[in-house]
Parts: sequence; C-alpha cells; structure tokens
Amino acid sequence: MFEENKIKDLKIDIFLDGADLEVVSKIDSNDTIKGYTSNPSLMQKSGIKSYEEFIINFLKLTSKPVSFEVTADDIEEMQIQAEKISKFGKNIHVKIPVTNTKGESTIKVIKNLTAKKIMLNITAIFTEKQLEEIISQVDPENEIILSIFAGRIADAGINPESTFIKAKGLIEKYKKNKFKLLWASVREVFNIYQAEKTNVDIITVTKDVLKKVNLRGKDLNDYSIETVRMFYEDALKGNLKI
Repeated sequence: MFEENKIKDLKIDIFLDGADLEVVSKIDSNDTIKGYTSNPSLMQKSGIKSYEEFIINFLKLTSKPVSFEVTADDIEEMQIQAEKISKFGKNIHVKIPVTNTKGESTIKVIKNLTAKKIMLNITAIFTEKQLEEIISQVDPENEIILSIFAGRIADAGINPESTFIKAKGLIEKYKKNKFKLLWASVREVFNIYQAEKTNVDIITVTKDVLKKVNLRGKDLNDYSIETVRMFYEDALKGNLKI
C-alpha cells in the first residue's frame, strides 16, 4: 500500500482510520502503523451490520491500540456502552464524543470512566474551551487520547496548529502527562508533516491518504510533466477538440 521507508523517520505515531478489516489484515504487520481508529460513519460506509462482530473480528487481526466509539447520544447510555466496549480487549480506547447532539458536555462520563481506569479517546474536539474542561478536570491514571479535528478546524479557515500548541500548553499547565494529542480528520499527506512539526503524538490517516505517502520527495518537475501528460491523454480519450 505504501513504502515504509518514506515515513519511517517520523516520530509521530501513525494510526489507520477506517473500518475495512481486509485492509487491516494486510497492513497490521507493518511496524510503521502503530494503531487504528474507527467511527460509526466509517462503519456505515463499510456496510458493518453487527458492531459486536466487528469489534471481535477486528481484535483477531491486531494487538495494537484500537479506538471504538460509543453510538449513544444519552450521557448515561454512553457510559453503559463504553464499559461494555472496553471489556472486549485490553488494547481498546473507547471513543467518547466531547459533546452529544444537544451540546451537552460529556465531562461527567469521561470522569466516571477514567475513575474505572478505562482507556479513552475523546473525539470531535474543536475548541480550547473543550480542551481546558477535560484537561483541568480529569486526572487519568491510564492514557487518554484527545482527538482534535484539525481538518475540520482548517475547513473553518483556522490554522489547527495553534489549537495543538494551546493544548500542549494546557497539559503543561495542569501537569497531566497521561494525555496524548491526536491530529484527526486528515485531508492530505502534508497534514502528517504538519502534525510532526507541531510535535503531535498521533495522527490518524485513511488508506487513501496513506497511499500518497509514496509521493514524498518526488521530483516536482517530473510531477508537473506527468500532470500535463494526464490532461493531454484525457483530452485524447475524450476526443476533445476546438
């Protein structure tokens, strides 16, 4: 799928984002991939019908960290689901959204699950306020991943690097070294290098982005000619003439 030597020098941990078990089975032996994330949207896209079967089959393929997300919107039901998901394997981080659809903070369930020493991945984080609420109030004994949706933050015209810098400042301020920062909603390969430069701990990428890693270091003059050739050949195929 990609050449490992293209990114083996990077210090950031690369997680594969998806719900395609065939891809996981092919890529898990690659040491460059340090873990996996998934979510209900990716599962729906992959045609997953049974969540439990999906988790069981996924864990048969890897012992690396895997994040599975709750599907409830009710705060109390989130906790019930999270406890159930965590029991499937010791390598699971349970994904809890930072808010539900009503805009209610999930800090209560985050604190409750942390007290039970369940590893968490807090997802859909966008703001410094959300980060400070979690980092200031939660005292994790086990690792907690904070998934900041960099791609969507950038879609809003804001540089996501500044959000990660602020997050690191909050972690240092409150002396909470069990938190790890994850660069989520990747749009392009360059995001990997951005995240590396910003000293982010983890980045989660799709298989399509991962394939493009092979372009790292490509001669741009050659790339320009290849692009022009593509346009020219497509014009011939379409019999486009003026």
